[in-house]
Amino acid sequence: MKPSHASRATSRALFSLISTVAFMIASPWARAQASPETGHPLTRAEVMHELEELEAAGYNPSLGDDGQYPADIQDAERKVTAMHAAQKSALMNQDPAMQNMPMQK
Repeated sequence: MKPSHASRATSRALFSLISTVAFMIASPWARAQASPETGHPLTRAEVMHELEELEAAGYNPSLGDDGQYPADIQDAERKVTAMHAAQKSALMNQDPAMQNMPMQK
């Protein structure tokens, strides 16, 4: 016996509903997995410091989505990460006792 058109439509709707619910459940989990582990919620001062570093590296948030986003902020993040790595390397070469000290992000 062939399934009727109504039966196929119901099956598609049910599949769509299940897929949507699964996506909604998985999305926050995936985002949480991709977020960097800070150990605590960021303070306003930490967020402002990070923004100042990004702006010093060439990111301009006032431009909005000018066709360069997200490449512009990713480029600034790479520059800031490289700067932190260089600072840490310089400190480690300067004083071996500083090797175990955490760097500010």
